[in-house]
Amino acid sequence: MESCPLVKNILVLDSEGKRVAVKYYCHDWPSLSSKLAFEKSVFRKTRKTSARTEAEIVMFDSYIVVYKFIQDLRFFVTGGDDENELILASFLQGFSKAVDHLLRNKMHRRAALENLDLIFLCLDEVADGGIVLETDAKAILDKVSGDGLEGSGSLTEQKLSSALATAREHFARSIFN
Repeated sequence: MESCPLVKNILVLDSEGKRVAVKYYCHDWPSLSSKLAFEKSVFRKTRKTSARTEAEIVMFDSYIVVYKFIQDLRFFVTGGDDENELILASFLQGFSKAVDHLLRNKMHRRAALENLDLIFLCLDEVADGGIVLETDAKAILDKVSGDGLEGSGSLTEQKLSSALATAREHFARSIFN
């Protein structure tokens, strides 16, 4: 497992630093208040930068945070201080491009909330338990849209239904944690 790249969390915040979609993969932030405090701190530290064309990298509280801003959404990926910054940046790039494509270049809070199920499907496709699974935006989109799945349309629909149920469950847990 030491050779597998790991992420601690993935954050999608709006232009005011409020949660849109978040997923934590470790227990470094055990309570909701510690998670919200971390998100607020990261947002404050990065809000005056302009990470619009390329992802930026910053050390923050002994974590590597890679972030990128697209219109009204702020994307953050946190890794341990021993993680490879290039892998984290590639991971963030693939995830943010996939979300951008799914939202049809309307990277605003409202569009993101209306398509939250798709964003959580992307989250499930890019990492599992913090282990980086995918960094290629096209591969992420193929899996989310069902193009990468074998079988008939009804089987694809069943898998998508199951994935949506899982995403809803994760969303509900993230709200109440």
